[in-house]
Amino acid sequence: MKHLFAPWYLGVEMVQMAAEAQAVIAMRTAGMMGFWATKPSEMDRMVAEKTTAAMDSMQAAQRAALAGKSPADVMRAGLKPIGRKTAANAKRLGNLGPSVPKPK
Repeated sequence: MKHLFAPWYLGVEMVQMAAEAQAVIAMRTAGMMGFWATKPSEMDRMVAEKTTAAMDSMQAAQRAALAGKSPADVMRAGLKPIGRKTAANAKRLGNLGPSVPKPK
């Protein structure tokens, strides 16, 4: 995108992705402590998805760079796969909610 505000838009996207990532970390940590209703497979999932997201990110950035895109567009392309993952995880984990103890 050849636009005067492209770096600003990129910054906004990065802040959004960082906020979603922090929310995911908080919910997963709360899940490990039993305060958030995460599934037991969540810990495996959080490790396994990093490799795929990193590979997708590198490939997207390389494709954009080889296509002659601007530096902001290369970064945006590289961040998009990670941003999709953080947004999906934040939504999915947010829908689970806190873990409520069952009455005895």
